Amino acid sequence: MKFTKFLWVVLLCACTALQLQAQDTTTYVQDIPGTNVSFKMALIPGGTFSMGSAEDDAAREDDEGPQLKVKIDSFWMGVHELSFQEYYIFREKNLDKAPEGGEWDADAVTRPSPPYEDPTFGMGKEDFPAGSMTQYAALSYCKWLTEKTGVFYRLPTEAEWEYACKAGKTDTPATDETAMVDDLGWHDGNSDETYHKIGQKKPNALGLYDMLGNVGEWTLDQYNKDYYTKMQSDEGVANPWLEPTRLHPRTVKGGSFYDEASELRCSNRIKSDMDWKRRDPQLPKSFWWNTDSPFVGFRLVRPYKKMTQAEIDEFWSLTLDQ
Repeated sequence: MKFTKFLWVVLLCACTALQLQAQDTTTYVQDIPGTNVSFKMALIPGGTFSMGSAEDDAAREDDEGPQLKVKIDSFWMGVHELSFQEYYIFREKNLDKAPEGGEWDADAVTRPSPPYEDPTFGMGKEDFPAGSMTQYAALSYCKWLTEKTGVFYRLPTEAEWEYACKAGKTDTPATDETAMVDDLGWHDGNSDETYHKIGQKKPNALGLYDMLGNVGEWTLDQYNKDYYTKMQSDEGVANPWLEPTRLHPRTVKGGSFYDEASELRCSNRIKSDMDWKRRDPQLPKSFWWNTDSPFVGFRLVRPYKKMTQAEIDEFWSLTLDQ
């Protein structure tokens, strides 16, 4: 059975590679095998940018500087925030079917425990962003999706996320970002205190929707107020990632329907908090769900450079097993 599953994954990887070659070089659509659900990924060309906010930015917070010169390799990023129906396949075993003619052991997947409350809080499901999950749950989804598709998917680093939000520009002053915030994102001034269907606002210059507002988005990084100071270098830094050493705080980007418009900035940094699950009565509290953060979801990333299986295994060991 294990060999059959391995062989199916190898064949699926080969087929996926051929499909991607046949498509254009800036976007592709990924089907989730065994379902009628798919999602779109956009190529984010690599480059160099200034991470953080300039000192004269009116809305600049203390943890957004000093600005850091960062080089980012090319990667693919989800055009949209992960939708409810995408996450629901992972959450519900009966929906996680094997593809026609393929093998898939749904019983072997570790899935989220039942949530204490409705994670949508009645705000919407079909075509709405998935939310209320912990970073562990978001990473577990990425691992499941990787095994299901044969393509390595993960969360973005904080630097990758900000680079994509700024559309690769060297500087994006907060005043410029907030001038168009109503066109780009849902915030407390236009959301009616609820998140909205994905893709209803205008995309940014790279074709990415809802990078600002709607729901905030998990990144891979441990949050550190002095991150930019610690990473400073005259030569700049390439593909930085502050690897996690403890559960909280982790860095969330983008702001949400819950936040003021001034917080919907590419450079804004939000730190996760155990208070996001304060009403969870379980002891220990759920590894999977936050009872008080429907304003946080996530977006997928796929490295442009192919990773070896050993590198992928090491990544899961670092992010999920430790």
